[in-house]
Amino acid sequence: MSPPTVPARPSARHGWAQAVAAVLTGLAVMVLVAALGLWAAGAADLPDGAFPRVVAATVVTAVGGSVRLSGDAGVFARTQASLTVLPLSVSLAGALVIGSGFLRPLRHRAVASAGELAGWAARLAVLWLPALIGLAFAARQTFAVDLGSGTLDDLADLFEAAPRIGFTTDVPSTVLFGLLWLAGVLLLALLVARGAPLPGRLLRRQEAVRPAAHAMIELLLAYVVIGVVTALVTAVTRGHVATVCALVLLGLPNLVWPALTLGLGATWNGRVEGPFGLPMPHVLDAILRTPDVSALNLRSLTEYDGRMWWLLVAAVVLLLAVAFRMAVRSPARVRLWQHAVHLAVALAATVLMICLTCRVSAHYGLSVFGIGDLGGGLVGEVLLRPRLWQAVGLGALWGLVAGFLGGLLARPVRRAGPVDTSRSRPGPD
Repeated sequence: MSPPTVPARPSARHGWAQAVAAVLTGLAVMVLVAALGLWAAGAADLPDGAFPRVVAATVVTAVGGSVRLSGDAGVFARTQASLTVLPLSVSLAGALVIGSGFLRPLRHRAVASAGELAGWAARLAVLWLPALIGLAFAARQTFAVDLGSGTLDDLADLFEAAPRIGFTTDVPSTVLFGLLWLAGVLLLALLVARGAPLPGRLLRRQEAVRPAAHAMIELLLAYVVIGVVTALVTAVTRGHVATVCALVLLGLPNLVWPALTLGLGATWNGRVEGPFGLPMPHVLDAILRTPDVSALNLRSLTEYDGRMWWLLVAAVVLLLAVAFRMAVRSPARVRLWQHAVHLAVALAATVLMICLTCRVSAHYGLSVFGIGDLGGGLVGEVLLRPRLWQAVGLGALWGLVAGFLGGLLARPVRRAGPVDTSRSRPGPD
């Protein structure tokens, strides 16, 4: 019998055309999501045709780039501003599209060498680099701050000290973190996709990594879907359609992913001051709008609104569901303690990612004649940061319990691979 014909390796078909399509499609989706979200937020009315530049700045921050805020009000006045926030809806949309474009030419493969995978990723990176540089140079603008009518406006006219605030990008850091973002997306795509090829020496490890990684992606996307449904219901029943659309298109994961950690028992510290605020339900704004930094957790939420206990219920139900699916996807020989360890590591890493990407820090202030913060309504601060290691530890603990229970629930389900019968073998008489 002649040996089976080995199909041609698709590396020849995975040329520059596929890489261009993946990069352009991902970039177009990110720009579209950012533009629609900013339009819903009212940014289309910004002066001096600044809307496209604000869209570019939003995409830059979505891939981890750095945008610096600056202010100038002449000799007699000055502005101070800082902003640290990731528009994770834009990041998520781009990651899903680019990751899918990267994996498409690799489907129907079982094994691929590390050099082959690196070569495909390098093509995307070569095309992604000029896109990052172009966005970084496009994301620059300066605005005049409207002081309204009153003493401050009269002083600004008298001394020609009208305040202006603008933003610009740090090109080197934007390129660096943008390339790291792309590398993370491609690596995660390989870890999560069940049909993506891996180097032969890594095939033995995939049963410990892929089911758990896929379970975490399902968990995060489930929270996003629940958030979208909740936002749509809120828009229909309570109005504020534009505000809700802006939230969904720009920062929905910034709201629903911390809700996962809150349901697990984690605590976030935060403060809201001045006219600025977070795109969040009223209950969160009310808890954080205090003179000092406040603790945001299940206790403080339920004291304000008893319905917030549903965060705990949602976390338990969804975590058990993905733990069960993880166990079903794993070979039958995987033991219960291994399910627990796999999910503990995966959930701890997921919580760490949430804590690092969902923190918010923003401040703006105006001073005249060196006397600080005379801007009244032009002074504000928003702060939201997690108690990092408490959250990660709770994630690991919840992962251990849920992984063990998911393995128990999956035992009656038929799965691939030999079953570990070491515990059922009778001992010697």
